[in-house]
Amino acid sequence: MINKTVQLSILFIFFISMNISAQSVFGTWKTIDDRTGLPKGLIEIYKKDGLMYGKVVKILEDGQENRICDKCDGDLKDKPVTGMEIITGGELHDDGEWKGKRLFDPEQAMTFRFKIWLNPDNPDELKVRGYLAFIYRTQTWLRVEG
Repeated sequence: MINKTVQLSILFIFFISMNISAQSVFGTWKTIDDRTGLPKGLIEIYKKDGLMYGKVVKILEDGQENRICDKCDGDLKDKPVTGMEIITGGELHDDGEWKGKRLFDPEQAMTFRFKIWLNPDNPDELKVRGYLAFIYRTQTWLRVEG
């Protein structure tokens, strides 16, 4: 009887941990152009020293796979977009949202403040909102299984 209880406990813990990991903001996300509806790229979001970071791992637009940041200034000028860190130092807030001061758009060579959260109705959708003063734009990114 005790052996059966241990097995059921392990199985329960396994399913709980799968559910928790499936509802994390961390992982790989497909960006979708909110104007055209077409996929643009894959972004890996990860945690380092308790903060959120994100980098471009692949560009999905045909003919843009080797895009460089020609509009960028400074150290990023003419660097490949693939591998570029675009989310820097996001902090988790009590409401479950990650907020920070650097969401970089290499296409526009602009930096925005940001807020990132999982869609409460669908944990496979990530809401990414960039702010420029009081103006904002929100995109929905899709979880990439893997």
